Parts: sequence; structure tokens; C-alpha cells
Amino acid sequence: MDETRLKELLGRVQAGSTPIDDAFAELRQLPFADLGFAMVDHHRAIRQGVPEVILGEGKTPEQIVAISRELLRMGQNVLVTRVDEDKAAVLVREVAGTKHSVAARTCTIEQSPIPSLSDAKVALVSAGTSDLGVAEECAETMRMLGVSFERVFDVGVSGIHRLLHKRPLLEEAGVVIVIAGMEGALASVVGGLVDVPVIAVPTSIGYGAAFKGVAAMLGMLTSCASGITVCNIDNGFGAAFAAARILRVRGRLAGAKKAGA
Repeated sequence: MDETRLKELLGRVQAGSTPIDDAFAELRQLPFADLGFAMVDHHRAIRQGVPEVILGEGKTPEQIVAISRELLRMGQNVLVTRVDEDKAAVLVREVAGTKHSVAARTCTIEQSPIPSLSDAKVALVSAGTSDLGVAEECAETMRMLGVSFERVFDVGVSGIHRLLHKRPLLEEAGVVIVIAGMEGALASVVGGLVDVPVIAVPTSIGYGAAFKGVAAMLGMLTSCASGITVCNIDNGFGAAFAAARILRVRGRLAGAKKAGA
């Protein structure tokens, strides 16, 4: 159950169209469902505005299917991350409406429209084609969160003119997400060009001393551009959620200011 459905239920109770006992029966399914191997959090959409997301890594296909069905039973959309092609094939076969993104390694099931979170757009910037997997995970997560975004791909610092060509788009964005491997310098460059929140994601792409993303992460953490937020290595999912939190709070504050004007 999410905020919209909860308010609708309470509205029906207030209007007298739904008996209190019926509403109580619906609410007693909160805040979680015990599947034996998983405690599915049905309260999360009310607390955070987003239902529980399924991490496919480490779960069996049967577990992913069962958790997905439980979320669907409660009227939620479903996002499964880090799911390989074999697991995705099972989910597509067992749960109607499942869509699999090979590039993002995600599966999604949409049974309700996804409302737009904000009029502001996120600029999703990636350094090279090798970073696309992480960038697409971020993109698919933002789409499921209702975040509008525009891709700015393959604009790494080894050809910085490509990035500068996109500078107007960066300056118009509400948030910028920068995804880069190697030495991770792209985050510092972008951070020096814009005055909006910059979320950096180091990737595990790079030679030898890149240490599977540690070098990029350290470079981003010690960026000379102030105030950059750094996510964990390859965590495009986390960057998408961070951007959504920023936009959600910004919208809430704008609404409060308008109401008080």
C-alpha cells in the first residue's frame, strides 16, 4: 500500500462508503508479510514513497517470483535489480507483464501508472560505453521512481569537448548523476560546471591499479569540486534513489512555500 491508496481508503471511511471493519481488514495486512524466507515490507511505500525493491542477486528465481507476487497482490509495481538472464526468464514466464532490460539487468512489472515525481530533469552522465550497464540500471530505476532524465553518454574526460558540447543540458538539470570508471575524474569536472547536486558513481571499469573501481571511488571522494555525493562502486540504483529523494524533498518544500504564500 502506498500513500495514495491509504488516503483513498481513509477517504472512503470518512465518507461512509467503506465500513471501519473492512478498512481494518485491509490495513491489518500492513506493515509486512512473512513468506518464511522473506519479510516483505508493505509499509515502505508509505514511509519512503517507493515500494520495496527486490535485489535479485543471491536470490533463487522462485524467491524472486514469490516476492514479486506478494508486492503485486498489494497493488504495488515491482522492480527487480541485479537479475541475470536465467532468473529473468523464469520471472517473465511465471509473472504476466514482466519486462526484462538486459542492459540494466532489471525486471519490472507495472500494474499502476507511475506518477511524475518532479518537473525537474536529471542529467544522467556516463564517461564511456563500458559504464553503460551501471548507467542503465540507474536509468531504469529512475523511470520506476517517476524521475524524468536525459542521457548524456560517452563524454569522458579523454575527449572533454564532448561534455562541453552538452553543457547547456547540464546547466538546466535539477540534479546531475555522473557515472565513471578509470580515475573517476569526470565527476570533478562536472561538479565544477554546475550549481545543482552532483551524485557520483564509480564503476569497476579500469586497468590494473584501478582496483575494480576503488581508484575511481577515491578520486570522487577527494574531488576538488565541493559537495559531490559519492555512491558505492557500480551502484547506479543508489544514485537513482538519491536523486529521487532530493527531488521529492525539493517538491515538498516548494509546495509548502506556495501554500504559505
